[in-house]
Amino acid sequence: MRYLRLPVGAGALVEFDVNQGDAEPTTLYEGRVESMLLSDLGPLDSPTRLYGYVWTSGPQVVIRYYEARPPDSAARVPICAVVRMAQGQMLKLSGSLPGTAVIKYSRGGVFIVDKFL
Repeated sequence: MRYLRLPVGAGALVEFDVNQGDAEPTTLYEGRVESMLLSDLGPLDSPTRLYGYVWTSGPQVVIRYYEARPPDSAARVPICAVVRMAQGQMLKLSGSLPGTAVIKYSRGGVFIVDKFL
């Protein structure tokens, strides 16, 4: 993240799935996802697009981002970021089918990390 001068822990607000907008509750699907920054993340202005992957197999959803595309650029830049929310807000709601996760909110916090665990 040195290239973008983003320190570990830098955060912003993100819409999890641009194809669903602010629908709540929202259904996330296992696999690739395109998200959108709703606030600036260092030099990445809103509405920068974030590209990553959603995992739905556990009790809560995991979203990791690998690339960002600023609104004024066709080029994607590498990033290492994760979605984090407090108080179990990424827990799957009952009725989530295999390969999907129904969650209460359509947006949350995205944070820069130095590596994925």
